[in-house]
Amino acid sequence: MVVALAVAALALAACGSTPAASVAPQVIEVERIVEKTVPVETVREVVKEVPVEKQVIVEKEVVREVPVERIVEVEKEVVRVQEVPVEKVVEVERVVEVVRDRDPGTLVVYSGRSESLVSPIIAQFEEVTGINVAVKYGSTGDIAATILEEGENSPADVFFAQDPGGLGEVANAGLFETLPTSITEKVPTWARSPESQWVGISGRARVVVYNAENLTADQLPTRMEDFTKPEWKGRIGWAPTNGSFQAMVTAMRVVWGEDKTREWLLGIQANEPNVYPKNTPTVAAAGAGEIDVGFVNHYYLHRFLAEEGEDFGARNYHITGGGPGGVILVAGGGILKNAENKDNAERFFNFMLSQVAQQYFAGQTYEYPLVEGVKTNRLLIPLDEINNPDVDMASLEDLAGTQMLLRDLGILN
Repeated sequence: MVVALAVAALALAACGSTPAASVAPQVIEVERIVEKTVPVETVREVVKEVPVEKQVIVEKEVVREVPVERIVEVEKEVVRVQEVPVEKVVEVERVVEVVRDRDPGTLVVYSGRSESLVSPIIAQFEEVTGINVAVKYGSTGDIAATILEEGENSPADVFFAQDPGGLGEVANAGLFETLPTSITEKVPTWARSPESQWVGISGRARVVVYNAENLTADQLPTRMEDFTKPEWKGRIGWAPTNGSFQAMVTAMRVVWGEDKTREWLLGIQANEPNVYPKNTPTVAAAGAGEIDVGFVNHYYLHRFLAEEGEDFGARNYHITGGGPGGVILVAGGGILKNAENKDNAERFFNFMLSQVAQQYFAGQTYEYPLVEGVKTNRLLIPLDEINNPDVDMASLEDLAGTQMLLRDLGILN
């Protein structure tokens, strides 16, 4: 906070050897004025000499302020002194600089979630709180790797991840702060870290997107294992570099074990799948008939339907036979241990788990809200009607093991 003091000092020179014939009595007039103002940054120091021949009024202002975050009441005393004629008046405005507390600055968010999905709700957080946010976007795997490389020197305050795998990597490296229970207890236990290192924000179901002109839902397998049959050769699309796909494979390792997961991956490879960089082009390919089926998150289809209408050529299919192909994944985040803006980071998570933000994820991005009392989008199958495996998100933290498996099989470079 900068405190400005304006002091008017009067230097008087005598008008001669004898006093003036008539000198007005000295009058002291004090006014107390209460004003509302904002903190002042600085005041210039200026010395002005002004010749005068008549009586002058010298104003003495004393302004007292205290450091605050909002508008403050400032008590201002104005003293008017009527003086005898003088040769000149010297006005002094003195600058007093006071070192203020460091501005908490901008909240830095590293986001593994795509900009199109989360930038609107981050902008709403900025508008509601007045906190500026700088976001670094990338894939969850790449962002997690960046944080691990930066270590304790990372400028990030928050890691907002697409899936629990990336969160687990950062948590296992000891780089997350423990979140307060006021944040973690807003979501179910399966959707957060047991050690409160990270918390889920929204849910996404893994589905099979299919071309509705070439197939009906009744013609689709009830189990993920059946997509390895030769009849699906050249008809499948997948995105093995995508974080959610890798989280699904991690769920397969947890539910099926390493051997069966490896067998499934080899079986899909043998069917020569089309490879896409992420979910969106996979869904687009299914809609265009380029592929018959693809393994994606559920909400991408609804974005296409919202933009292109019911004539879009693809639909979602939830695996009815259970298993990891229908796992419910969470997008979530944590606060970095060395974050400079931990208070604002906590406000970020409280906002993302508020009714407002949860309704955004339900209504605008077609995800599953995790906070009780927020309704699921009417276009979605309720979570309790999906035959998904009982998997805690914390068990899906071994992203590195999954990536190693995919590299061993030549699926990842």
